[in-house]
Amino acid sequence: MEVFEIEGGKRLSGSIIVSGLKNAATPIIAATLLSREPCVLKNIPRIEDVFRMLEILESMGATVEWQGQSTVMIDTRVVDPKKIDQEKVKRLRSSILLLGALSGRFATFSLRQPGGCVIGARPVETHIDALEKLGVTIKSDEKGYRVNADRRHPATVVLREFSVTATENAMLLAATLPGTTKIKIAATEPHVEDLGHFLQKMGARIEGLGTHTLSITGKKHLSGVTYEIIPDHNEAATFLILGAATRSKITVVNAREEHLDIVLEKLREFGVDFIVGKNEITVVPAKKLRAVSKVGTLPYPGIPTETQALFGVLATQAEGDTLIFETLFEGRFNSIPELVKMGARADVLNPHQVLIHGKTPLFGTVIKSFDLRAGATLIIAALVASGKTIIEDIYQVDRGYERIEERLQKIGAQIRRVNR
Repeated sequence: MEVFEIEGGKRLSGSIIVSGLKNAATPIIAATLLSREPCVLKNIPRIEDVFRMLEILESMGATVEWQGQSTVMIDTRVVDPKKIDQEKVKRLRSSILLLGALSGRFATFSLRQPGGCVIGARPVETHIDALEKLGVTIKSDEKGYRVNADRRHPATVVLREFSVTATENAMLLAATLPGTTKIKIAATEPHVEDLGHFLQKMGARIEGLGTHTLSITGKKHLSGVTYEIIPDHNEAATFLILGAATRSKITVVNAREEHLDIVLEKLREFGVDFIVGKNEITVVPAKKLRAVSKVGTLPYPGIPTETQALFGVLATQAEGDTLIFETLFEGRFNSIPELVKMGARADVLNPHQVLIHGKTPLFGTVIKSFDLRAGATLIIAALVASGKTIIEDIYQVDRGYERIEERLQKIGAQIRRVNR
């Protein structure tokens, strides 16, 4: 078993580079199934979720070739969904995006229930309803889905909620449908917009990107393209909060201010300041962190659910009480018991609210990462804490952060990956 061993309590300094956006990479990889021509994707993060998505495509017959550290060529001209590795589908949440992608290319296929982080209920009814409005028939049971897309057609889709992946599934299918599809109540996250730009480059016409109403005029045959994935704003937020929590002057390279407006504003409430440059943001640490009344997650451009746990560890170092309000998932407080083991004081009021009492010193101990963002949160906590911390189940972190220990070492963090 691999673990992280971390010696904390030290200031960090220097520059840390943000990788490509995981949540854009996986839907765009799925979108390569829509073309019978090769696609070249640049700025792809080398993380577990990306590797698993590529392996799923390879299991169907796609050719995948890495052309350098962060560039991959994907050729899906010969794929057969009957050959799909359903075991890998089961283990990857992002495999839900294959519902839309495969519906855009094949008349029938089957797909197992996707896996992923244990952060609460993640129903797929919105996905199924959106695709059915586009003419797809989906029969489901506890094992998975049997899909018939033979009668797919353009239509107006009103999503039942602001769902990122349901929006993306509808976009993937609509891009292949001659005629115009409207998607209302669409999500507006940067990765949704990035998928839209990729589909536009393939030949689909899309209006309304960045708004809650999309108009998509698809093409039966989409082109293979070369495309560069945008930087990961959630990873940028992680490093910004790391600087704030450890009171370290860190420059986060490839951080886009326009994707981080509310995160930066909330950090300013905590007393942190920033120097915003071209393609980078430098943390100016607060002499004294102050608690804020509430940190509440919302659909973009609100505070992302992915950063909620990160703000929680920051709140342990702020003077006063901070209410963390997770509006989307009821299982996002996995990191709280681990923080308490380290000395944090927190009251979980209900599955969606936790009250953090600060300021409290943190101490190193043995803790466990239960999901991707909890893992990143615990790394920050360990770097804040005095003494040695051991973080178990670091596979969760590898799912979303590329070589995080190597990048942290370059700014002075004492972190090692150790086999136990």
